[in-house]
Amino acid sequence: MNSLMITIHVIACVTLVVLVLLQSGKEGMGIIFGGGGGSVFGSTGAGNLLSKLTAGAATVFFLTSMIFTYVSTQKHTSPKESIVIDMPVTQTPAAPAGVTTAPAEEPAGQEKNQ
Repeated sequence: MNSLMITIHVIACVTLVVLVLLQSGKEGMGIIFGGGGGSVFGSTGAGNLLSKLTAGAATVFFLTSMIFTYVSTQKHTSPKESIVIDMPVTQTPAAPAGVTTAPAEEPAGQEKNQ
């Protein structure tokens, strides 16, 4: 499915570039750079056909872009792929069975200095 979507997206990209380059300009800046009056599709041009094909290619391009975005966000918010962080345990280890722990007593004959 993913490779099919990528193939459709790339075809739409290439088609869109070719269709935009085939269209004739509005005779504004084209004359300055040597873009004379000739057209690939004759003197009447194929403006209507190229405009419709360009709109179709642009629609396919935008749809595939939005589908890729949706699929990408679904992969990153999936509960199956949650991140687990191991934190170090700060508790003291438990004493072995049968051993009792008592607070340390001070040796006899020594008093605390206060």
